[in-house]
Amino acid sequence: MAQPIAPMRRMELEAPERFIPVVDAGLCKRCKKCVSECSYRALDFVDGNVKPIGGCVACGRCINVCPAHCIEIRQIPSQFPAHANFNERVRRAIMSQASTGGVLLTSCGTDIAYPVMFDEMLLDAAQVTNPAIDPLREVVETRTFVGGRRGRLQVRDDGRLHMDEGPGPTIAMDMPIMIGHISLGSVSYNAQKALFAAAKELNILAGSGEGGLHKDFLPYAPHVVSEIASGRFGVTGDYLKSTAAVEIKIGQGAKPGHGGHLPGEKVSALISQTRMIPLGTDALSPYPHHDIYSIEDLQQLLSVVKEAVEYKVPVGVKIAAVHNVGAIASGVVRAGADFITIDGFRGGTGSTPRIIRDHVGLPIEVAISVVDQRLTKEGLRNRVTVFAGGSIRSSADMIKAIALGADAVMVCTAAMVAMGCRVCQQCHRGVCSWGIATQREELVSRLDPEVASARVVRLLRSWNEELKEILGAMGIDSVESLVGNRDRLRYFGPNSKIAEIMGVKHVGEGWG
Repeated sequence: MAQPIAPMRRMELEAPERFIPVVDAGLCKRCKKCVSECSYRALDFVDGNVKPIGGCVACGRCINVCPAHCIEIRQIPSQFPAHANFNERVRRAIMSQASTGGVLLTSCGTDIAYPVMFDEMLLDAAQVTNPAIDPLREVVETRTFVGGRRGRLQVRDDGRLHMDEGPGPTIAMDMPIMIGHISLGSVSYNAQKALFAAAKELNILAGSGEGGLHKDFLPYAPHVVSEIASGRFGVTGDYLKSTAAVEIKIGQGAKPGHGGHLPGEKVSALISQTRMIPLGTDALSPYPHHDIYSIEDLQQLLSVVKEAVEYKVPVGVKIAAVHNVGAIASGVVRAGADFITIDGFRGGTGSTPRIIRDHVGLPIEVAISVVDQRLTKEGLRNRVTVFAGGSIRSSADMIKAIALGADAVMVCTAAMVAMGCRVCQQCHRGVCSWGIATQREELVSRLDPEVASARVVRLLRSWNEELKEILGAMGIDSVESLVGNRDRLRYFGPNSKIAEIMGVKHVGEGWG
């Protein structure tokens, strides 16, 4: 006779852990440093030993602070049966939403293994008829200008480039790199201070994000691009006039068509004061600007902002890379923008619905090319500075982006990694163990802004040196001559149609 099946116990269905800290009990000093430093509460001290209790996100803080160097984080082998279609990532998402009933929030760029077209392009090098330039012995100019591009480049007596004044103001940066818009709120006070200090040291620009500018950071204002987002958080006339440039944010690469979202857990008293919003409430920017429903509306706002800043600073527009980005960019330039920022769909963010981050938008490589070709065809390209962002990971990405048509690149996640970010994609939770994406004072204090700033400075200076190396190898003495010079690129990926759209020749094709 068959035995009756015991009734199932009611239990909460949770996805298995992905990471586990492993402590060598023989080496551990029982100092509990790792337990106190783990902001995700993944470790506890039980029966005289450090024990993992779940929730590890592989941030690596415990490894960094352990005086005995006795901890390692291991990725737990998949606990799911193999299935090519319903893979582990899909099933984890289903289990999470079945438990919470809500939209999945996430941080940083998409972790889906989409092809990266930067990795499918090769750079050219000079040989006989176009000899190389030795950047150690000859000048290779990386100075870049931001603003209306209607003036002419001139060489001053000291050998530096400058731009004749055109109809609008122009800013000079010592390298074609901008630190992107990383708002106070999404990151800590110390993190934003470090980024602004790095921009000042490098003589480049850094974005404020949509949270306004804290009064303590006014000394950095000549290197800050202020942002006007749909929520208009922290926006005042004095704020706009104090900064180096103003950018109207229409879209963001990590969440095209979506407004901003700062969870209430991260709206501390400092953030509340800076953004001019209630303490502890979610800061939700509307999806559209409620005064922009056409290019004509955008043109009016551009005119109003230029009037507000007394025509003393460039005013630009940031758009997400979407499938009609060429036409949108054309309209933005015709509306009077002095610069335009294109943000690709692999771009990072502090908090966004995962569905949007992973499935909406256009790779920045294609977007740059399409915009550059469209503006050139319409005779508009020389009227505007083009920034490009969306997972610029290295100097090679930067160089290829410029050759595709950008004047300069926008860097966010790489700068965060330089400061200590481990890209664990938990920014939206506000408990960053490295003191970067958090507002908790005990965590913020872990990040030394001077040390963090110095690391960002060293990273970007090294990129600029590598840019000079590549320009010299190409026989080019100024980064201006690389902008839109797609003949210096060759595509060697699997999709020749992509090469055709980007206007890049396939490997094996010569010049002309």
